[in-house]
Amino acid sequence: MGVGHDHAHAPPGGGGTGTAASAYRGRLRIALGITLTVMVVEIVGGVLADSLALIADSAHMATDAVGLAMALLAIHFANRPASERRTFGYARAEILAALANCLLLLGVGGYVLYEAIQRFITPAQTQGGLTIVFGLVGLVANMISLSLLVRGQKESLNVRGAFLEVAADALGSVAVLVSATLVLTTGWQAADPIASLVIGLMIVPRTLKLLRETLDVLLESAPKGVDMAEVRAHVLALDGVEDVHDLHAWTITSGMPVLSAHVVVRSDVLNALGHERMLHELQGCLGDHFDVEHCTFQLEPVGHAEHEARLCH
Repeated sequence: MGVGHDHAHAPPGGGGTGTAASAYRGRLRIALGITLTVMVVEIVGGVLADSLALIADSAHMATDAVGLAMALLAIHFANRPASERRTFGYARAEILAALANCLLLLGVGGYVLYEAIQRFITPAQTQGGLTIVFGLVGLVANMISLSLLVRGQKESLNVRGAFLEVAADALGSVAVLVSATLVLTTGWQAADPIASLVIGLMIVPRTLKLLRETLDVLLESAPKGVDMAEVRAHVLALDGVEDVHDLHAWTITSGMPVLSAHVVVRSDVLNALGHERMLHELQGCLGDHFDVEHCTFQLEPVGHAEHEARLCH
C-alpha cells in the first residue's frame, strides 16, 4: 500500500490571503458604509437632475457595495475552522459569492447599456450643474475609500478585488463629471448617455473576466501559473522517481491552490532515503518552482498502480 502524506505548511483556508485581509476588515466596513451612502445620494441626484450617468454610476456603486460585502463575507468564512464534514471549511463560499456577484454585475451593466441606447433614441434634458454637485460627492467618497484600501491591496488578493471595484467607481465618477460639464457648458445632451455607455462598458468586460476565473475554480481547472506538464517533469526529474499518475491540481478558493499525486518510486531508492526524506524532496521540488504549498503525495512501489481501482485514475 502506498504512503499518503499531506505536506503542507499552512492550514486549509488560512492562507496569506485570509490572514492579511482580516487586518483590513475595519477599513473594508468603512469603505462599504461610504459606498452605500453615496449610492443613495447619487440615486436621489440622478432623479432630481434627470441624469442617466448619475443613475448608472449609482448602479455601479451598488455592484461595488456587493463586492465589498463579498470581501467581508469571504474573510468571515475563511476564518471558520474545517470540520469532519467540510474538510476545507467554508473557503469555497467565496467563489460562490463571486459567481453571484458576476450575475449581478452583468445584469446591471446590461441595463445601463440598454438605458443609454434608449436615451439616444429619446433624449432627456439633463441638469448639468446639479449632476456636477452629486458627481463631486461620489468622486470625493471614492478617493477616501481608495485611501483606506491602497495599503491592503498590496498584501491581500481579497482586498485588492475590493480596491479595484472602488477604483473603477472613481473612474465612473470622473465620467459623470466630464459629461455634466459638457452638458452645462455646451448644452450637448448626448454627453450624458455617452458617459453611461462608458460606465456600462467598464462593468461588462471586467465582469466577464471575473466570471471566467470563477468558472475555472468551480470546474477545478489547474491554478493560474501552474503548468501541469512542468510539474510532472520536475517530479520525474527526482532521483528514483519512475512515474507520476493521478496528478491533479486545483484551487479551493483565491490564494489556496492544492495538488495531489501518486508518485512511483524505485524500492531501492525509497529504502535508502526513507519515506520522509522523499516527501521532503517532493515538497521542496514543487515549493521552489511552483506556488503550491498544500500538496498531498502518495508514494508507491513500482507495479502498485496496477492494483488500484479504476476510479482512482
